[in-house]
Amino acid sequence: MTVPTTLRYTAHDEWVRQEGDLLVIGITHFAQDALGDIVHVELPEVGDTFAAGAAVAEVESTKATAEIYTPVSGEIVEINEALDGAEELVNQDPYAGGWMFKIRPSDSAGLDSLMDPAAYATKIGA
Repeated sequence: MTVPTTLRYTAHDEWVRQEGDLLVIGITHFAQDALGDIVHVELPEVGDTFAAGAAVAEVESTKATAEIYTPVSGEIVEINEALDGAEELVNQDPYAGGWMFKIRPSDSAGLDSLMDPAAYATKIGA
């Protein structure tokens, strides 16, 4: 399993990349592998606001449906529109082309609970 060292990770198998004052969020290679072929991605609307720990998006696969959570409170500022009709990007390239949304945190307290790559690798047995 790939665990990029430049990212942080949640207990729900989301990855988080900081880009300036924004956080980019997607699901990990481990998560997409466990789900199987992604057939639908339901993303939030730009401008929506969420509390830390809230379900923000949903991924449907041939095996299951999984919710995607935000580790911080904030406003959705961008979604990956490329996933509309090309959901397989989540399986093919979960850390780049398969990202899901960008959020502008209103409170960065949730970042303290994120796992570093070594802790995440231990969690998934990589």
